[in-house]
Amino acid sequence: MELALQTSGNYETVKLAARWSESNGLGAIALPDHYLMSAVDDPRPVYDALIQFAGLARETDTIELVVLVSPITFRHPSVYVKTAVTLADMSGGRFKLGLGTGWMDAEHEVFGIPYPERAERFRHLEEALAYCRAAFDPTNPGYEGEFYQLSSFDLQPVVPVPLLIGGVGPHKTPRLAGLYCNEFNVYSGPIDDMRVKIERARDAAESAGRSGDDLFISTACPPIVGLTESEYRSALEGAVPIMGKETAGDLHDLLERRNFPHGTPDQVADILGQMEEIGVERWYVQARLKEVTEDSLGDLFACLR
Repeated sequence: MELALQTSGNYETVKLAARWSESNGLGAIALPDHYLMSAVDDPRPVYDALIQFAGLARETDTIELVVLVSPITFRHPSVYVKTAVTLADMSGGRFKLGLGTGWMDAEHEVFGIPYPERAERFRHLEEALAYCRAAFDPTNPGYEGEFYQLSSFDLQPVVPVPLLIGGVGPHKTPRLAGLYCNEFNVYSGPIDDMRVKIERARDAAESAGRSGDDLFISTACPPIVGLTESEYRSALEGAVPIMGKETAGDLHDLLERRNFPHGTPDQVADILGQMEEIGVERWYVQARLKEVTEDSLGDLFACLR
């Protein structure tokens, strides 16, 4: 399975992470797009991920650049289209656009961003994906939806930027992945649940006249690992506050329940092997580190390879 890295921070942090990832053979560097951390009282700074990608497009040469993911509530699809085309041009075609419904109530409340009910956000997302596919198509058939409209016009430059969708939903997200996207990011969970979601996405692709086998499958989750059992237990204790749990036992139960890769390298390899068997091709390692440095990244990935 190919490894990739998902992280966040100020520009110097993400630049270091991207360069380290490229130098160490990772397949992609991914950034989440948020305006706040997950809690209103969390003082950690948050930056605009799409602007950071413009810098990374020039600071890297080969690694794929993936936004995982950006809420459709933040920007009109036309803004995503032009931003994605520009980032693809700046990076030599290495940018992948990930879109989602948005899930963090607080960032919408604080910034006053309209935040419809979840069902309506899914309708917005489906229309946005259809809009983007039309805009990225050299023939531009146009799009007429309830929320978004695109004229059939020569939208130069036209670049077929790959689309990604990800999430934990069992029905809507797999369907949208199959209908519109190049990559389906199945967030880690029980293997049987992941298998069913992947099958639904591939079936949706086939029903839309696309090849289900062409749908790239990935996953994302944070690992807790150690080279030995004692090192794993130490890492588990250290991750308790970072992961928002009260005890190491609570955190271990979460890792088991969500099937996050955890334990020693052999145990991690077993979990990843099960994912590979159901078609997962890339793991975005969500680095929940106290500080992102070359040493901390090296220590983390030494347990994963």
